[in-house]
Amino acid sequence: MKILVDSGSTKADWIAIDDNGKVQFTTQSLGLNPEVLDKEEIISRLEDKFDISQNKDKVKQLFFYGAGCGTDRMKLFLKEIFQNYFKNAEVDVQEDTYAAVYATTPKGEQAIVCILGTGSNCSFFDGKVLHQKVQSLGYIAMDDGSGNRFGRHLLRGYYFNKMPKELAKEFEKEFNLDADYIKENLYKEPNPNAYLATLAKFIIKHKDNEFCKKIIKSELKKFTKNYIMQYDNCRDVYVHFVGSIAFYLKDELEEILNKYDIKIGNVLRRPIDGLIAYHVLNK
Repeated sequence: MKILVDSGSTKADWIAIDDNGKVQFTTQSLGLNPEVLDKEEIISRLEDKFDISQNKDKVKQLFFYGAGCGTDRMKLFLKEIFQNYFKNAEVDVQEDTYAAVYATTPKGEQAIVCILGTGSNCSFFDGKVLHQKVQSLGYIAMDDGSGNRFGRHLLRGYYFNKMPKELAKEFEKEFNLDADYIKENLYKEPNPNAYLATLAKFIIKHKDNEFCKKIIKSELKKFTKNYIMQYDNCRDVYVHFVGSIAFYLKDELEEILNKYDIKIGNVLRRPIDGLIAYHVLNK
């Protein structure tokens, strides 16, 4: 059995396949970002899923593509955990951008590939290797255009009384905005970035509101300038996107890119299905 995993900070999609690509089971766990989780929490999240825990000894290969796996130290940390948990498996850990690349460039063509979900990322794929000009410092310092950035803007707008009153009332109806609850999620619970990103659905729902529209435009412009335009060839190749923020804000994203004469390519909500075809071809 071969397991493919596409993990963000919020959630992780798991698909188990046989050598011919036939699906054995699919499941979804909480995200497994090694930058914000310790070993015990990661194992707990694996044990929490019946399909994963019951089949762990049957797994011969595990291909994990995850947020927070951009450095060798984080890759090794996660690989050791998986190697001990899936005792009979060969384990390969790569940053989540590779999952996005394999899903959006089926013929291996050159492209800039971006992730806009809970976090954000951008790389140039030369047809064989990923080249990254910006190393992530995590959600506090970076992640322009991401779900957690939008959540941060919403909380600040609400608490600084900058959010329009009618919009604030809608915000109060949908989320627990008690200060103690928010601080508990931000400073004591695991995955504060994922918590912030859960608020982003509000900004997408109200994206035509001027307050939300201004935030969206500002963040997408920052992402374009700070990430995509790092590459001198950004106007010569297609720019592909993976992630829920890119998927639901595709029109807004395309409008920003057009202003910089940048060509938008494929925009996928999640890459997991495309990974099956890739791994069957490259077994």
